[in-house]
Amino acid sequence: MSKPRDERHRDLFQPPLDQIIDMKHPLVRLCQEIDWGFFDKRFSAACQAGPGHPPLPTQLVAGLLILKHMHDLSDEALCARWVENPYYQYFCGEESFQHGLRFDRSSLTRWRQRLGEEQLSALLQESLSVAHKTGALAAKDLERVAVDTTVQPKNVAFPTDVRLMHKALVTLVRLAKKHDVPLRQSYVRVAKRAAIMAGRYAHAKQFKRFNREVRFLRTRLGRVIRDIRRKTAGEAELEAVFAVPLSRADQVRQQRQRQRGWKLYSLHAPEVECIGKGKARAPYEFGCKVSVATPVTRPKGGQFVLHAGALHGNPYDGHTLGPVVAAMEQLTGVEVHRIHVDKGYRGHSYENKFRVWISGQVRRVTKTIRREMKRRAAIEPVIGHIKAVHRMDRNYLKGRDGDRANAVLAAAGFNFRLLIRWLEALWRALFEAFLKAPFILQTA
Repeated sequence: MSKPRDERHRDLFQPPLDQIIDMKHPLVRLCQEIDWGFFDKRFSAACQAGPGHPPLPTQLVAGLLILKHMHDLSDEALCARWVENPYYQYFCGEESFQHGLRFDRSSLTRWRQRLGEEQLSALLQESLSVAHKTGALAAKDLERVAVDTTVQPKNVAFPTDVRLMHKALVTLVRLAKKHDVPLRQSYVRVAKRAAIMAGRYAHAKQFKRFNREVRFLRTRLGRVIRDIRRKTAGEAELEAVFAVPLSRADQVRQQRQRQRGWKLYSLHAPEVECIGKGKARAPYEFGCKVSVATPVTRPKGGQFVLHAGALHGNPYDGHTLGPVVAAMEQLTGVEVHRIHVDKGYRGHSYENKFRVWISGQVRRVTKTIRREMKRRAAIEPVIGHIKAVHRMDRNYLKGRDGDRANAVLAAAGFNFRLLIRWLEALWRALFEAFLKAPFILQTA
């Protein structure tokens, strides 16, 4: 990869974008406040000299990622809206209106994979910098924070033994047909009927009949696994093709509902974990745990997200506090003096334990700290908005790298949306003050 190309130039036969759009639009003002050169420096690590086509301009890529998570758009919807929205094109650095895409939709996927969580955190860092520069966030708001965890669900169906075994069988049969591996019997038709009947028996609470269908599926899946292993034995190329599907199918066949230890909950996303949060409507969620930090004060621009990061392995909340606070201090450059958490962090391993206050704590609580402890609950609606409006409620990105990237991008999208609202309110206040000024002068 070489240095990112920048082919943007003013078309002599078309009017420039700054002459056909409203330059007082909040998205235009946000574009002017962002330091795009900062992204050039941070993304340069992913653009090394070498053969290949030069990548896209960093402002185009960063702008697309911001717009995607700020407005909860898929890659397809983002590309369609970018073509028809001149404000989106101006935000991404275009000089004149473009009637077609200057990039391929798959470029977004490749840029996310190329940058990773470490480089994508520059979007979150720049959102906090713009908030501080425009007065929406003060330095003192970064010293007292609230930290909490939530679940980022993966785009998987609710895992059941019947569904997993049926999908494993169908996947193996389809793969065997693709590579011309003859099977003695596929069991696809009878397995489908067994899966349907198992669901009906479970709904009717006829568990003896349900268990019979489960045993039927488990037996047929085992036959297909053994048949494929016999037919591919001694052929290195076929063994390599069937290695991962066979191991996952064997894991699905052997695991039980109440067993301890690691379990496979999705064939296409083996990194999915089962996390119990104690909710009545959803006792278990399937995805990964994410830590979120916000100010415990009342910033002028709203409750900005100071840090967001995926935590794999379903760790205990108290053991994640130290790394999360260290990463947040590195991101903001401000030392944290007070940390407010809920009772899920009892028994934490944070080294400065006197800087941590847990909900319901009585000792060492002053009036100021009690007031901040009441504000700790303000992090809950922030988490709700990030999940509902900024694509954290269902993660479509692949693998653990996708989990980490989606958490950071969702937090950055939330912050930039708050900045849009702040710039709108700021411009409205300046406009109202300007209208009132002549009236004040006349009365004086």
